[in-house]
Amino acid sequence: MVKRLKLNEKALRDAEPKPGVSYQVFDTEVIGFAVRVQASGARTFTIDYRHAGRQRRMNIGRWPEWSVTAARERAKELRRAIDEGHDPLAAKEEFRGAPRVKDMIDRYIAEHLPKLAKNNAGDQTSMLKKMVEPAWGNKLVTEITKSDVAKFLDFVAEGRPRPSKEKPNNRARKLQGHKPTPIRANRTGEVLRKMFTLAVEWEWRADNPAQGFHRRIEEARERFLGPDELARIAAVLDSAEDQRAASIIRICMLTGARVGEVRTARFEQFNLDYVVWSKPASTTKQRKIHRVPISQEVVAIVRQRQLVVPKGNPWLFPGETVGQPVREIRRFWAKVQKDADLPDLHIHDLRHTFASLLVSGGASLEMIGKLLGHSQMQTTQRYAHLMDSPLRAGVDTVASLLRPRPRLVHDTDQDGTALPKSA
Repeated sequence: MVKRLKLNEKALRDAEPKPGVSYQVFDTEVIGFAVRVQASGARTFTIDYRHAGRQRRMNIGRWPEWSVTAARERAKELRRAIDEGHDPLAAKEEFRGAPRVKDMIDRYIAEHLPKLAKNNAGDQTSMLKKMVEPAWGNKLVTEITKSDVAKFLDFVAEGRPRPSKEKPNNRARKLQGHKPTPIRANRTGEVLRKMFTLAVEWEWRADNPAQGFHRRIEEARERFLGPDELARIAAVLDSAEDQRAASIIRICMLTGARVGEVRTARFEQFNLDYVVWSKPASTTKQRKIHRVPISQEVVAIVRQRQLVVPKGNPWLFPGETVGQPVREIRRFWAKVQKDADLPDLHIHDLRHTFASLLVSGGASLEMIGKLLGHSQMQTTQRYAHLMDSPLRAGVDTVASLLRPRPRLVHDTDQDGTALPKSA
């Protein structure tokens, strides 16, 4: 027989647990409201009801964290919702099963990132797992607001303390102060925008809170090698002991290619008869085949590599691991920086230098974009200001043609004789 009484604090304290079984004591005031006494002695408030012909039981909370008065008020609210035809337990179960941000991140990594270049996918994975998931991982996808996105990107833009590179690489080295990272914030915003766009397609939410996020001003790095610096680099490469790494740098300088494209180049990509390098989509940032003409200097490097690389090895620059290309040349590049006295020079600056030399040679922005493999014209526009010099030369030519020529004027002597005088 169902046990009923007016639940109060004394009744809960007096309720004795039964070994091996649990039982309920129902309230006489609110229909279905009860306390469940477990064999362990724990007491939990519940409400029993029927919905669509099904018997349902929903937990309200544990005693004494919930007082009897608070639990009864909550039971009254639930009872009113039940009488209106709602199923509060189903709503609770739906909330528990709703996708969270960590679920969205996992699906994004599994379904979208395989379509991107390996380095790009790895960078986005690190960004999401190390920054986004710790901050939002347990939140529901539908809970994230535009304000949340703005605050998070503000946090990313502030940067974080980093180990000082000038100190020895050990645990005792001190941290530098905060270094602002506005570009990182912009890239994070782009990833969030794409991920929430997919979440809308997956019907996980109705809008995109990262759409139209505030973009920070980016100070594009502009480092171009001058003639003297190019000569110093060339001299260091000529005298380098590791000519394999030196040849990688030379091709970067001669083609404007990214170091990853050169490092993973294969002999089959070069047609020396037609003087063309066809980079496969798997190695290019734009994920498209990039076919570019090459100079005779590059042809000479490729022919020289054919002589030193063992027959049957497909890699232009094979690495120490059998069947793999050279993995990295960071140590070699650090030595080049030191020997050439160019500590601030990055390998990617060689690509910018290649573009600047094209501009000085009269190449158009469209030609530069095609040679560098830019998929968007706005990327090439960063070199537009370098075209000021030939434009200025043209303006000076016009000015020289229109400049007034010197003319003679005459002074009159005392006797009236005109004396010649240049103006």
